[in-house]
Amino acid sequence: MQAMAEAVIPDTREFRFDDQDFAFLRDMVREQTGINLSEAKRELVYSRLSRRLRQLGLSGFSEYCALLQQGDAEELVRMVNALTTNLTAFFREQHHFDYLRQHLLPELVRHDDGRRRLRVWSAGCSTGQEPYSIAMVLAETLTDIENWDARILATDLDTDVLEFGRLGIYAQDKVDKIERARLQRWFLRGRDRNAGKVRVVSELRRLITFRQLNLIRKWPMRGPFDMIFCRNTLIYFDKETQRDLVARFSELLTPEGCLFLGHSESLHNVSEAFRLVGNTIYRRLS
Repeated sequence: MQAMAEAVIPDTREFRFDDQDFAFLRDMVREQTGINLSEAKRELVYSRLSRRLRQLGLSGFSEYCALLQQGDAEELVRMVNALTTNLTAFFREQHHFDYLRQHLLPELVRHDDGRRRLRVWSAGCSTGQEPYSIAMVLAETLTDIENWDARILATDLDTDVLEFGRLGIYAQDKVDKIERARLQRWFLRGRDRNAGKVRVVSELRRLITFRQLNLIRKWPMRGPFDMIFCRNTLIYFDKETQRDLVARFSELLTPEGCLFLGHSESLHNVSEAFRLVGNTIYRRLS
């Protein structure tokens, strides 16, 4: 009996996207950002970059790869922005902010040498909800914060989300889970054409500086920081890069300074320079 020919399923996608295209983009992303894109991310890459192909009027991913290979710096930034994941929320992983309020800030007050200096780094700040959440806790706990030299550095690779964070304007549904008293104190409700939106008050915005930063490149800041929030970011890097980043975080932290990681992250087999003091909360060994 003659064997039946195996059916060939046609590729119905809008753009041709072969193994060579994916390999090129994966390698470029790794070179530029240190982020590892596994095979499981292939469809995500196709989906997010297809929008760029349409906007540029390109017929396929091979043309797009050629454009990047020619050294188009602006498109490289847009490509990185498109592939960066920016999942965030106000007071995400609430236990971190509870530890900040209940332990870290009271300790800083007790051990203050008169300088009243406080530095926090939100590394991978996305659209700003994390640094604004930190700012709210600082202002609520340090009731005389105007007498402190307190600053929050908020950095991200994605230039689009940084601009969003600088503005501090959010849709109403983004703040629905914030308790009423806090919402009334720290947000202004939009009117007329801004109805359905809120804006963070200037008192908090003044505490934060937003800057573009590639974590695997040279860092311009010297510290020291009292705490660093780098949550749900290390998971995108391989172990070697994780070890390098955490070592650099340690160098910028004060003795007993805190490093906050995401819920699925750990320093196991990454660093021995910290001790675990809470759920994904680590203190630098002095």
